[in-house]
Amino acid sequence: MTSGFSHFRILEDIARDLSGDVNFPTCMDAAMMVRDTLRDPMVGIPLVVRAISAEPLISSKLLRLANSVAYNPSGTTITDLDAAVSRLGFEVVRTTSLAVALEQMLKSRNLSAYNKISRATWEHAIHVAAIARVLARRLGRINPDDAMLAGLVHNIGIFYLLYRAAEYAEYRDTPEAMLELLAGWHESIGESLLHILGMPEQIILAVRDHEHLQRVEVPCTVCDALHFANLLADDDMSWLPGPSLSPTEEAARTADRERYIDLLTEAREDIEALYATLGG
Repeated sequence: MTSGFSHFRILEDIARDLSGDVNFPTCMDAAMMVRDTLRDPMVGIPLVVRAISAEPLISSKLLRLANSVAYNPSGTTITDLDAAVSRLGFEVVRTTSLAVALEQMLKSRNLSAYNKISRATWEHAIHVAAIARVLARRLGRINPDDAMLAGLVHNIGIFYLLYRAAEYAEYRDTPEAMLELLAGWHESIGESLLHILGMPEQIILAVRDHEHLQRVEVPCTVCDALHFANLLADDDMSWLPGPSLSPTEEAARTADRERYIDLLTEAREDIEALYATLGG
């Protein structure tokens, strides 16, 4: 994109970080511990429970999620983490730990100057994650928990850039420079972060490609679910500059949205429950 500002300094610093030890905020520590635990393909539930028990917020959110209508249609309440992890599965543990970390990042001093942007991005991510899971379950071809995870992390680059930009006066004092940095670099930096966080390859590919999807007649991948969930969320992300769409592209997006708009009514209870649990 044509730049009115020089972003060389921050991008050079971030590139250095991404090639070594990433400068994550401390609120990401628990999520990183969960990441490291889940990297072992033979890991069992006791070790996962030990990792998540280090952060009470993750534990309480997992119990709430396990007892929500989305994961507990029978209404059988559980109260211990072993049962919660068994019911939810490891991918939901990964998603929930990241949700807690990102939510805590929002409350950090670094993001206080960008509260409006960070809050809008967070609410959008939670909304997309909830819709993506319900859409994937309805379609039957896509793992619903993979779709939910993709929705949660698809704008992780925005959070990281906001957090880092707070250290640079030119972004604190110039909102236009901040927005240009986000628009130009959040996708590529987000993809790098997902690799570092150990995200499954199908999640990384979905996040990378969902904005550039060709017309899909039968959604059958995580990328497809993420694409349609973004359209259905219809949140106001207009503050983030993006490429202009031609009338044909705009019409195609409208048609795609209308194909599944009834999903929002049919699955409202599930979507609201997931939204409240992940974001509450």
